[in-house]
Amino acid sequence: MTIETNRVPQLELNNGVRIPQFGLGVFQIPPDETAAAVREALEAGYRHLDTAQMYRNEEGVGAGIRDSGVPREEIFVTTKLANDAQGHDNAINALEGSLQRLELDYVDLYLIHWPLPKQDRYVATWHGFEELLRAGKARAIGVSNFQIPHLERLAAESATVPAVNQIELHPALQQPELRAYHEAHGIVTEAWSPLAQGEVLEDPLLAELAEKHGKTPAQIVLRWHIQLGNVVFPKSSSPKRMRENIDIFDFSLSDGDLDVLSGLDEGRRTGFDPDTFEG
Repeated sequence: MTIETNRVPQLELNNGVRIPQFGLGVFQIPPDETAAAVREALEAGYRHLDTAQMYRNEEGVGAGIRDSGVPREEIFVTTKLANDAQGHDNAINALEGSLQRLELDYVDLYLIHWPLPKQDRYVATWHGFEELLRAGKARAIGVSNFQIPHLERLAAESATVPAVNQIELHPALQQPELRAYHEAHGIVTEAWSPLAQGEVLEDPLLAELAEKHGKTPAQIVLRWHIQLGNVVFPKSSSPKRMRENIDIFDFSLSDGDLDVLSGLDEGRRTGFDPDTFEG
């Protein structure tokens, strides 16, 4: 089953760049398996790929793109700055390394992976990102795992509002205050760990919704993300699962369904707390 790529909605970022709302995350895909996973995803209709310097599989992402035959301009590529490369000059040099590994002239989105507030370097890092944006090395720049105080400091000390903030987001951690801040300031919300590493999929309420719509619990959660307006990119290297994950554009959740999912919020993280994580 091949999904038509034009079925995947696109969102407009605050600088006019358009981003596919659904994509493939390659976190924890081994480097020697990444190229094949990317080829499979592109064949299945994916046009958004999310990697990071710390994933150590950028080479595989680039190889998969080249092997796919899909034109570069049709693919949205994100990478993220390694934590040990923060700082103005480091951030610029690190992207040059990513571009070499990807064998690309530019990325579509470059993110600060974590704020690392105790290091107090994310503002200087952001100024380096602004230079890369002006130079065309990144079509858009953003952040990941930033909390409201981190975003407010960027707003006070720079001229560029992040295009996106990629945060842990799933039914057990819905972060409504942060999402409302994003909406008020023109920042697109991206969701990592969108299925809470599978932890939420055993909930009987999700099973009921899955039966109602003839879908899997994972498809229900991914559709929920889409209807919330999140950009979402579940990780998988299984061709079958990739096709299942993206097969969510032939149904909609009702307001009542969305209310059921809203009731699953526990404020429970599966990953690190951005206020205390230091790499």
